[in-house]
Amino acid sequence: MAIHKILIDDFISIDYQLVAIHSSLEDYRLAYFINQKLGISFEKSENDIGIQIPEGKSHFTRFVFDDEEHEIFWNLIPNKTKVATRQTKATSLFEETELEITTNIFLLPELKKVDYILKIENTDDFFDTDSLIDNLLTIKQITTAYKIEQDKLKSKNNLIF
Repeated sequence: MAIHKILIDDFISIDYQLVAIHSSLEDYRLAYFINQKLGISFEKSENDIGIQIPEGKSHFTRFVFDDEEHEIFWNLIPNKTKVATRQTKATSLFEETELEITTNIFLLPELKKVDYILKIENTDDFFDTDSLIDNLLTIKQITTAYKIEQDKLKSKNNLIF
């Protein structure tokens, strides 16, 4: 009897593009400017991206656009969120103080300087990422934008949503 092996890597294909965006804008304002420049319609999604961390559960807001004509799905996600945790600390023999500690959590920890991630799903070989980046760079509130190589990411599992 022959043994057949199925390698899971055979079924995994990278059919999305990632663009890093550096901007000091709030997420809703950035989505508005991208909508104006690219002629798309980002909308705030009701489904946040949840990531479990030791301090608790972290949520990342996201803006989505479903381009049904080209069958492309767009996601705009902030790379950083803050989690506030409360800790009780003994300040003296008979007194305890409750402290609130804020921690920064990153969707892609290896890219801590990136403010936003634009994930474009169902792209093919004809999708022009360079042209998209050129259009994004014409928005004066965006400091810089560039393509992220998926194969170099250690935390690409955080992008499965």
